[in-house]
Amino acid sequence: MPSRNLHFYTSILLAAVVLLLQGCHEQRPVGYVVRDRNIQLTASDAINRDKDLVHDDNNVMVVVYDGVMLLCGQVRSEELKRRAQAHVEVIEGIKRLVNELEVTDEPEGFWRRREDDTTTARVKTALLDITSLPDFNPSRVNVTTSHHVVYVMGLVTHEEADAVVGIAREVGGVLKVVEVFEYKD
Repeated sequence: MPSRNLHFYTSILLAAVVLLLQGCHEQRPVGYVVRDRNIQLTASDAINRDKDLVHDDNNVMVVVYDGVMLLCGQVRSEELKRRAQAHVEVIEGIKRLVNELEVTDEPEGFWRRREDDTTTARVKTALLDITSLPDFNPSRVNVTTSHHVVYVMGLVTHEEADAVVGIAREVGGVLKVVEVFEYKD
């Protein structure tokens, strides 16, 4: 019962923070943001309960945007990749699950992950240069980087997606761009 209370209070606190920050960063209705955060927290909790998946040699990241869940990072085997998916695919509210976990014998270390964080920040900053599309708002695009692969997701038009991918490909250190978009046209 205590973990349910903690989850409840965490959800309430998260909703309050989202409400405060919505005007600054987020253009989606607050209910969508809270729903996505709850799905993400539930998925992360499910993965963290599997001790083999949270081992130092694995790095499983969960990103949720508008009900679309992305699993990315690295795991040591195909079996662990399947287990990660099995833990999260049963979560209510997921519209689509994209499992991009990479199976590798070489775990990504601390400094490599910091490089990925820097790449994510550089891509997000570069998206501010998209000024030719009058209704484009970069806050509608989630950017995540893992092992020099940039994942872009959000609710965009095809024209916006092309612009985002084009910009992301030009950022130094990006090996590949994976589109996980939902389209509104």
